[in-house]
Amino acid sequence: MSKAAIVYWSGTGNTELMAQKVLEGARAAGAEALIFQAADFSADKMDEFDAIAFGCPSMGAEQLEESEFEPMFTACRPGLRGKKIALFGSYGWGDGEWMRTWEADCRADGAQLLAEPVICNEIPDADAQEACIALGRALA
Repeated sequence: MSKAAIVYWSGTGNTELMAQKVLEGARAAGAEALIFQAADFSADKMDEFDAIAFGCPSMGAEQLEESEFEPMFTACRPGLRGKKIALFGSYGWGDGEWMRTWEADCRADGAQLLAEPVICNEIPDADAQEACIALGRALA
C-alpha cells in the first residue's frame, strides 16, 4: 500500500474542499493517505510518503500564498527530485499562470508529476471535484 500526503493552504475554503476530494480519491484507490495544512507539514516529512499532493490557491499577482505555503514549499523543493507529486488549487482571477509556473518549477526540480494539475475558478464545481478525486487516485 502506498502512503500519500495531501498538503494544502486555503484562505476561503475552496482549496480545502479540493484537498478533501484528493484525499477521498487516494483512499478509495487504496492508499494510506493523510491530510496536512501547510503550517503542519515540513521538509523533514517528505521521506515518509511515496507521493505528495500540494494544493495552493493563486494569490496576489498569480503566486503561491506567501506567509505559510510558499516558505513550507520552498523548504520541500530540494526533496522533490524523483518524488511523485500532484498539484492543485483554485483561483479568482487571472488565467492559471501561477499553476503553470509552479508546475514548471517542480519539473525543473526533478519531481515526477503523476497527473495534470487541477485548477478551478472559485468554488470547485462537480467537474473540478471529480478531477480532484482522480488526482487522488493517481497518488495511490
